[in-house]
Amino acid sequence: MGYGMLPMLLASDGEVDFSIHHLWGYQFMGQTVYITTSHVSMIIIMSTIIIFALIARRKIMHADEVPTGLQNVVEFAVETLQGFVGSTMGKHAGKYMNYIGTLFLFVFLSNISGLLGLRPPTADYGTTFSLALITFCMIQYNNFKCNKFGAITGLFQPLPFLFPINLIGEFATPISMSLRLFGNVMSGTVMMALFYGLLPTLVTIGLPAALHAYFDLFSGAIQAYVFSMLTMVFVSDKIGDN
Repeated sequence: MGYGMLPMLLASDGEVDFSIHHLWGYQFMGQTVYITTSHVSMIIIMSTIIIFALIARRKIMHADEVPTGLQNVVEFAVETLQGFVGSTMGKHAGKYMNYIGTLFLFVFLSNISGLLGLRPPTADYGTTFSLALITFCMIQYNNFKCNKFGAITGLFQPLPFLFPINLIGEFATPISMSLRLFGNVMSGTVMMALFYGLLPTLVTIGLPAALHAYFDLFSGAIQAYVFSMLTMVFVSDKIGDN
């Protein structure tokens, strides 16, 4: 929600504008599909992650015996990720470390992208719901893989008449995860838009730095951590002792 967001958050008449803006559209199967500011931000973030991954891989492939610079950063990030995933998923951490690391990095960069003048993709519910659906599919895949028919009978535990509640609880997972992330990021976007759009210019000098430190950096990191942690906890719960 940086200064570059101001043109997108303010309408031409000076009123606050929170909408996702259409940049251009094209016809697909008789429907007009629009490319929005969220799509552009997402492409930039994904490209950044891919480029960094390629550079990091090349650096590790030609690693020095005494690590320096980028090699230090990469090794520290990998060790931190191993500890983060391993402490929650135990012996199964190796299978999910790459995904959890990518998920955390994508969500974190999306949350703080407002500092660079982009619209945070996670301020778009379509993005957060898609991420939550991936987690939901991973949860149910591991549920049926590890528990077999118990994945169905478990819905009737501890009492058969609790089946509707247990079923709703399963499908509520992606909704709650996506709304939590979306709500926190969007609320920061709204607060900063109101701050820039409704207060006098003199009031907005200097103070935004402290607000950005919270709404972008601190809150962005916390939400990325929470989303990644919930993914690991839900998947680990279905894996159990297998």
